[in-house]
Amino acid sequence: MMSRVAAVCLRRGHHFSKTPSLSIRLLAGLGVEGDGHMGALVKHRYDRRHDPTRPNLRQVHLIPCELFDELRAKGFTIQPGDLGENVTTSGIDLAALPTGTRLHLGTHAVIELTGLREPCVLMDRFQQGLKAATQDRDADGNVICKAGVMAVVVADGEVAAGDAIEVELPAGARQPLAPV
Repeated sequence: MMSRVAAVCLRRGHHFSKTPSLSIRLLAGLGVEGDGHMGALVKHRYDRRHDPTRPNLRQVHLIPCELFDELRAKGFTIQPGDLGENVTTSGIDLAALPTGTRLHLGTHAVIELTGLREPCVLMDRFQQGLKAATQDRDADGNVICKAGVMAVVVADGEVAAGDAIEVELPAGARQPLAPV
């Protein structure tokens, strides 16, 4: 099965959910043009309060649509953009990719994975029980974050639903994604 972009979303300002769009424009080093999380420096409210000079490792948020199917089976009502993602993917296990993986989205856009999105209390404010539903435990009892992955933009480009996704794994030793 070919990996594809299932939906794209953005929203000005800081809001939990984002609005589906026909396309988004990714800007190298900044993120999604017009989105509230766009910028070279950290935009996440909690992180910005602690150190506003840190680089923004959360320029683009991606979630696999397969997570939505899993959540719907548990009784949640979830649509693209509801959990704040910019790109909803299909046919790719995002959380299994190592840090530094580059995803080529469409014709020109390239992003680099920086880490996992850690489920937060805002998820329960959106729908009660959602935070716990986006977490799991491995055989050793370690928490598995399933709320998507974060990335930075490496190359500009327009991205739309239906665009192909090409995976470019990093060279050398591979590190699993960790929360950012």
